[in-house]
Amino acid sequence: MVGMIDLTRTGKLVNEEYREKFDLLADTLIEYNKMFNLTAITQIEDIFNKHFVDSAVGECFFPHGAFVAEIGSGGGFPSLPLKIVRDDLDFTLIESTGKKCRYLDICVDKLALGGVKVLNIRAEEGGRDAKLREKFDCAVARAVARLNTLAEYCMPYVRKGGRFIAYKGDAEEELKEAERAIKVLGGEVEYCEKFSLCGEKRTIIVIRKVAPTPQKYPRGQGKERKEPIL
Repeated sequence: MVGMIDLTRTGKLVNEEYREKFDLLADTLIEYNKMFNLTAITQIEDIFNKHFVDSAVGECFFPHGAFVAEIGSGGGFPSLPLKIVRDDLDFTLIESTGKKCRYLDICVDKLALGGVKVLNIRAEEGGRDAKLREKFDCAVARAVARLNTLAEYCMPYVRKGGRFIAYKGDAEEELKEAERAIKVLGGEVEYCEKFSLCGEKRTIIVIRKVAPTPQKYPRGQGKERKEPIL
């Protein structure tokens, strides 16, 4: 699977094959952005490239029919573009901010996206909930926290044998920093795909869950950020 990121193919999916739905998503994002504080990216070309293409390009790492938990959904990236190009995926969007959850529900309704559930909870609360813990084939997050912190938020959701997929910028330093956290949380790095988009370095890190996450994680009370596993 290494080397399967294909920006040309993804560009066609976003700008041609599914253009109508992406136009609707862009219109909705622009309409509600000021109200819900969703993104600093407001030019339509940038929205398509830096949000839509960037989100959809990782679709090759998700198994067919996977149940996916997105942690820290925010404006719905990468989940909503992924759902548009991969309708076989089932998403549970974890978002702690109520107004952003309302926006996500609006998008799901406007775009008629089936198999998408929005939960207004904190990531660490969901990670300790028996109904959610280790119940997903994949967890995904984009631009939420440094990788060692992000792994503690996300890995508890993933079943053994599943994947945690992290969308990052230039992540070489973060990946080295997170080596121990990934191992402690039951993971090992499977793929690290680097590419360039709009002149910016991007990385998708795929971590395979090889062992159950110890029950003490996530620790909660902000320790994931204040005292990351090092």
